[in-house]
Amino acid sequence: MRRTRIVAATATLALTATTAVLVPASEAAAPRPRILAKHLVSPLTAAVDDDGTAYVTQNFTGQLLRIRPGKKPKVVYASKRGHEVGGVSVFHGKLVFTETASDAQGNPAKTWVRWIGSSGRVHTLARLRAYENRTNPDRGVTYGVSRMSPECAAQWPTEQFGPATYEGQLDSHPYATLQTDEGTVFVADAGMNAVLAISPRGHIRTVAVTPPARVKITAELAASFGMPDCVVGRTYSGESVPTDLALANGKLYVTTEGGGIGEQVPLGSIYRIGIRGGAVKKLVGKLAGPVGLASNARGDLFVSQLFGSEISRIKHGTAKVRTYSRRNQPAAVEWTSRGLYATVNVLVGPSEESPSTPPGGKLIRFRR
Repeated sequence: MRRTRIVAATATLALTATTAVLVPASEAAAPRPRILAKHLVSPLTAAVDDDGTAYVTQNFTGQLLRIRPGKKPKVVYASKRGHEVGGVSVFHGKLVFTETASDAQGNPAKTWVRWIGSSGRVHTLARLRAYENRTNPDRGVTYGVSRMSPECAAQWPTEQFGPATYEGQLDSHPYATLQTDEGTVFVADAGMNAVLAISPRGHIRTVAVTPPARVKITAELAASFGMPDCVVGRTYSGESVPTDLALANGKLYVTTEGGGIGEQVPLGSIYRIGIRGGAVKKLVGKLAGPVGLASNARGDLFVSQLFGSEISRIKHGTAKVRTYSRRNQPAAVEWTSRGLYATVNVLVGPSEESPSTPPGGKLIRFRR
């Protein structure tokens, strides 16, 4: 998932997100949140340690911040070459994060999972792009609109949605990590369209390839996005784009944003996966850019809908998506004994159109 694609999709998704199917809130509204830090730049991922210390990535500036209660944010890691830094998780003081180097066109070229111990030294745990180059987990998955005639394919808007039909390509963009008691690090890789597991020694295995984001192309959808009439009634399969992970009741849960058309209409989903692999089951769909996922002790799930401008809650044992709190551009969500932490306004800041706009990202906390 490239940074340029996230930002470019913001305006369109903000307009279309109202079509997402959400169950109106029937519970008490979330408590008023406390602002812990502000003026953050692209704080897309966050993690909170046992003592309440929060770690937030400023993805597009290549920085990892430490935010202690009552103190100003401090940079604990900065990419020397300005690579994207994201996917932070923390477990009893051990920091794990991802780093992505892009080529001249802005496409991810090299990706790593790194960790920082108590000494402050930075270590490389795994090189994910190298693993992708060897295995390409989604190589057998077909994306786009299959079995198109050459005449129809020639009319397909490739600049907007990529090739008319293609199979999983070499691409790695790790977006989230999750640590376990055993030292395993799970990774949601938005470019690889897969969930990975990394052992403490750096051995990588594929846990699951997440299913494509499928949508039937209606005449209205085709007209809206400049698609040829010959694809009306066909099914489009976009890349799944995994974005975050949560562990609840012995199962992994993963959010997928949905690529291609899914970047412009609500095709995001949450899937449940066995830790050792096996069946991948959809829990909910029709989410507008889900990029953050967390679970409380009861197994309730909290999911941010970046382009739906809300944090949603799914009670354990149900598939009903209820509004927890309406917030502009929420991204990271982390459940702790102190309540729910979240980052909001994550894409507010300077742009070509508004170069003087100050960074608007915030870290907030909802008390339990």
